[in-house]
Amino acid sequence: MPLHPASSGPPGSVLFACTHNSIRSPMAEAITKSLFGQKIYVDSAGVNVIDIDGFAIEVLDEIGLDASQHSSKSFDELNDSSFDLIITLSPEAKLKAEEITRAVACDVEYWVTVDPSTIEGNREMRLNAYRQVRDDLYQRIRSRFSTSPAPLV
Repeated sequence: MPLHPASSGPPGSVLFACTHNSIRSPMAEAITKSLFGQKIYVDSAGVNVIDIDGFAIEVLDEIGLDASQHSSKSFDELNDSSFDLIITLSPEAKLKAEEITRAVACDVEYWVTVDPSTIEGNREMRLNAYRQVRDDLYQRIRSRFSTSPAPLV
């Protein structure tokens, strides 16, 4: 299936996936829900699962989003496994999404996204890495799911 251009508007359902469902995919889920509300069904999952990262909660809170109640889950723990689009944010998630979509009609996109937990330094340096990921995801999501009509060529 071809990928949808940004101008085609948002899909009906999106799954954001990363390695642990603790930083990148919960951020993307919270941002998408804040931008599109009920227009898009949004969920997130990880190949493996660990609790949501405190820095992820903190940088989302800085822009008015509450992820403190996020419950990390694996692909196997999803309530719904039927998505129009899976956006993967790590190489591990990309492989898992390609594996599970072999028999399902679902687009998969891979957005190269830095894992901010790998950044070393003092607290502010680490928070800045998380902010950069948050801001990059915010812009990418806004652009990807824009509902603006396509320009006439």
